[in-house]
Amino acid sequence: MEQEPILICIPDISGFTRFMSETDAEFSSKIIPSLLNKIIYSNEIGLRVSEIEGDAVLFYRKGPLPSLKRLIDQCTRFYKDFYKQLDLLYKANEHDKDGKKIPQTLGLKIILHFGLNVDAVQIGKHIKLMGEDIVIAHKLLKNDIPHEEYILLSNDLISKYDFEEIETKTYWASLKKGGNFYEHLGEIGYAYINLSPLV
Repeated sequence: MEQEPILICIPDISGFTRFMSETDAEFSSKIIPSLLNKIIYSNEIGLRVSEIEGDAVLFYRKGPLPSLKRLIDQCTRFYKDFYKQLDLLYKANEHDKDGKKIPQTLGLKIILHFGLNVDAVQIGKHIKLMGEDIVIAHKLLKNDIPHEEYILLSNDLISKYDFEEIETKTYWASLKKGGNFYEHLGEIGYAYINLSPLV
């Protein structure tokens, strides 16, 4: 068992539950894995996959953080490649009765957190991440952000970067501050940026 600082990144498919409930099981079982695969293969900054969680990928990276520009660029790459794949899947399935639900229902949000309280545990061939900061990253998926698609940067991550760099590296919309209270964890602060203008 090893404990060390880790960057946690969770690209999460929004609209997943609705999509699964409103479409044929065989149809959705083709669409969601294709989108998750696209996210995994869009990784350019050395993130490693810990788990695939149905509608999300839990990535992590040990060691020094990438520059904020590289991190934001990676998130926009996830988002744009996700939408390219979404468009391809829609065009390939537009005559299917459930085809129109692909672009109408699905989107992407990305959670970024920096954790000091993370245990990396080897289970078989996989690394399982455990600890309070993994809990925090997952809790941050439930928040009061007034957008369906966004990048969320926890205050713990933001504190590792120069504030001026944060202000100047979010190119397409303004960075806004927020926070939520979570039982057993207290108030968790974050900043976020709306991804929707990118498509």
